[in-house]
Amino acid sequence: MTGIDRVPATLTRTLFARGFTTLTPVQTAILDAPEADLLVSARTGSGKTLALGLALAREVLDADGLYASGPEPRALILVPTRELAAQVRNELAWLFAGTGARIASCVGGADVAAERAALARGCALVVGTPGRVADHIRRGALPTDALATVALDEADDMLDLGFREELEAILTTLPSERRTLMFSATITPRIEALAARFQTGAARIDIAAPEGEASIAFQGMLVAPDDRDKAVINLLCLHEPESALVFCGRRESVALLTGDLSARGFRVVALSGDLGQSDRDAALAAMRSGRAKVCVATDVAARGLDLPGLDLVIHADLPANREILLHRSGRTGRAGRKGLAVLVVPPASQRRAETLIARAGLALEWHPVPRREEIEAGRRVRMLDHVAPAAETEQDREAVSALLSTHGPEQVAAAFVQLWRAGRPAPEDLAGRAAAGARSRTGGVWFSVNLGHGGQAEVRWILPLLCRLGRVSRRDIGRVRVRDGQTQFEVRGGAARGFANAAARHGDGGPRIERLGARPGDAPEEG
Repeated sequence: MTGIDRVPATLTRTLFARGFTTLTPVQTAILDAPEADLLVSARTGSGKTLALGLALAREVLDADGLYASGPEPRALILVPTRELAAQVRNELAWLFAGTGARIASCVGGADVAAERAALARGCALVVGTPGRVADHIRRGALPTDALATVALDEADDMLDLGFREELEAILTTLPSERRTLMFSATITPRIEALAARFQTGAARIDIAAPEGEASIAFQGMLVAPDDRDKAVINLLCLHEPESALVFCGRRESVALLTGDLSARGFRVVALSGDLGQSDRDAALAAMRSGRAKVCVATDVAARGLDLPGLDLVIHADLPANREILLHRSGRTGRAGRKGLAVLVVPPASQRRAETLIARAGLALEWHPVPRREEIEAGRRVRMLDHVAPAAETEQDREAVSALLSTHGPEQVAAAFVQLWRAGRPAPEDLAGRAAAGARSRTGGVWFSVNLGHGGQAEVRWILPLLCRLGRVSRRDIGRVRVRDGQTQFEVRGGAARGFANAAARHGDGGPRIERLGARPGDAPEEG
C-alpha cells in the first residue's frame, strides 16, 4: 500500500472499493505538500483530478473523515468546459460518497433554476465553468463567505478559451483568507502571471513522467492535402483501435470527415460547437460504451475529455501551438497505458510540425502513409492470431459439430474469413503524391552557400535570399544548418535541378552556391 494509508478512512474504503492500491506521483505529492497555495503541473492522465480531491479533503472533512460544516460551500472548483465539469463532479462524487459531502454543478447550458435550488439546499463543493459561476455569484445565488479553497483545473485551457475576465471577477470576490490551487498540464508564462496575482507563496509541484517512460509515441505522415481524409481512414484501418480521437481545426471539417468515416462503415460520432449539450452527452456516452469507436472533434469541444482506453489520437489538422499539441495528444497514454499520436501533415507544413514537436520536447518519427497491402497484411495477422472461445454450452457444441459435419472445416473457415472482413471498412488507395513528399524529406539535394555565423547570417533572411537566387518557393527548401562561414541547406528533389541552374546564372560578385557531393552529417537543425 503506497500512500493510501495516509488518506482519511472514509476515502480509503472508497479507493479500495474502486480498485486503488497505490497513489500516483502527483497524488502522493499533494499529500506531502504544505497547507498553502499550490501551483501543480503534471501530464494529462497522471491522476490530477483525484489529487485535487485529496487536496480538498483537507478543507471539507473533519478528523473522522466526514463533512460536518454548514450548508454554504467550502470549496469551489473551476473548469473550462461542461464536459470536464461533469467528469470532475463524477470523480469527486464517488470519492466523497461516504463522507456526507454534497457536490453541486454550475455550468453553462444547464437549467439555471435547478442549479439555484441545489445551491440553496446546501453543498460542500461546487464544480463549475467560469461564466456560469460568475453569474451565480453576481446574483447572490452562490455564497462565497465560507469558501476556504478555490481550485482552477486545466487553468491553461481556461485562459485559451478567453475566461480571464470571468476568472479575475470570481477570484477578486472570494475571501482573501483562502487557499488557491492551480492545476495545469503545462505551466505557461500566462499561468505564472495569473498565479503571481492570485496566489501567495505558492508551493510548486512539477511531476514529470518517469525517466525513460514514453507513454505516448509520436508519428508524422506527409500527405497531400487532398488525401488527408484517406490517410485518416487508412490509419484507423491499420491500427483498428478500440477507441480513437481525430482532431480537426474547424467545425466544417468535423462534419465532413464524420460523414466520410460513417459512409465507409466506421462507428463514429462528432463533437463540435455546433452540437447542443444533449448531443454532446450522447456522443460521449456512445464512445464510453463502445457503441462508437471514433470521435471526430474540434479543440474547443474536446477540452478536458476523458475517454478511458483511448488508443489513438490523430491530428488531421495540425494544432495551433505547443499547448494544444500536448492537450490533444494527452487524451491517450493515460493512467500508465501506452498511446499513439499521429500528425497528418501536408508537405508545406512539415517544418511547422517539426517545430511544434521540438518546442514540446518530444521526438517525432516520420512514417509513410499505410497502404492497402500493409493494412491487409496486418489484418491477416490479427485474424490468424484471433482465437475464438471454446463452445461453453451443449447447444453450442452441437451447433459446431453440425457445422463441421455439414459443410466441412474448409467451408466453415471460409465463412469465418468473410465475417472477419465484413466488419472492417475498406482502406483507401492514395494518389501517391504523399509518398513523393515523404521521400523528399530524406531524398533532397544538399547545397552550401558561403554565408554563415561569421557574417551574422540568420535563417530568417538566408531563406528569402536562397528562394530568390534559385527561383524556388519556401516549401522547396528543406533543412537548413547555419555554420561558421557556411550554410548548408536541402532543396527538395523535384526542385533541385532548377535551383542549381538558376543559382549558377548569378555568376561572380554574389553569394556562392555549391552542390554538396553527399548529405552532410547529422547535426542540430537551426531555424
